[in-house]
Amino acid sequence: MSLSPNNVREEMPNVDEPTTQGVQVIPRRIPNIGHALLFVSLAGFLLIIAEVLLVAFGKSPAALVAGVITVQHPKLQIAAMASTYVVTLFAGWLFYPLMWHRTFLDGLQWHWATARKQAGQLIALGFVLGLTMQVVTYFIPSPKSLPIDDFFLTPTTAWLVTIFGTVVAPIFEEICFRGFLVPAFAIAYDWLSLPRTDEARVHWRMTTTLTTGSLLFSAVLSSLCFAMLHAQQVAHLWPALLGLFSISLVLTFVRVKTQSVAASTLVHSAYNGFVFITVLFATGGYRHLDRMTH
Repeated sequence: MSLSPNNVREEMPNVDEPTTQGVQVIPRRIPNIGHALLFVSLAGFLLIIAEVLLVAFGKSPAALVAGVITVQHPKLQIAAMASTYVVTLFAGWLFYPLMWHRTFLDGLQWHWATARKQAGQLIALGFVLGLTMQVVTYFIPSPKSLPIDDFFLTPTTAWLVTIFGTVVAPIFEEICFRGFLVPAFAIAYDWLSLPRTDEARVHWRMTTTLTTGSLLFSAVLSSLCFAMLHAQQVAHLWPALLGLFSISLVLTFVRVKTQSVAASTLVHSAYNGFVFITVLFATGGYRHLDRMTH
């Protein structure tokens, strides 16, 4: 299975800068670490605001029941996360083009056309990852219930979290991790390891190519962040976190190889979709959610 378009190189360059009256504009390396931190900080700030508002209206996000942390008001939690993701993306859509002098999606290398051409392969890869994760977690000792199970107490919340998990979450998380953090960490790595010579500085200003070493460093660091983001959902189980870390490495490979964040988003969405499909079948279309505890 090939996941690379004809013009892909090993390194992941940013999109070339446009020319102005026949003169090549000096390329810019984006998104850099500042751009990424701004995006992540905005999302974190908005999520905190949403949680504070819930508490102010007497809707505590979580509670300790019989020594176990349980999610309170799952519908409101989904709404808070979804609104945070959507508002952050909308703000980025408006703000970053002012700095980048290109559209938000172009700056992130969204490249939907690439993903569309390879959609069948990408979706199949997502299903394979989902199946592999299901097989691996079957042999992992785990508590009788996990925090994520609180979103499957009623059919309504189950369907809401399914839609959120297959559409909204993959888009936001791939833009955040593979769109912002992967290139940002790689750019920072290359800058810190750049020889302090005039020749090296000129080369840095005139190119946007990222080294293989920087991409490997970025893949590992961003995947650690990805796993920790989902740590609470899996009760901080190390085998599950290792599985999520591995999934993130695959998603990063797809993003770098295809030069398309949309491609890794399709894989991510298919992976999540496979997990929800298995639960759908096991519970008779979410009509018998009690089967999840047996």
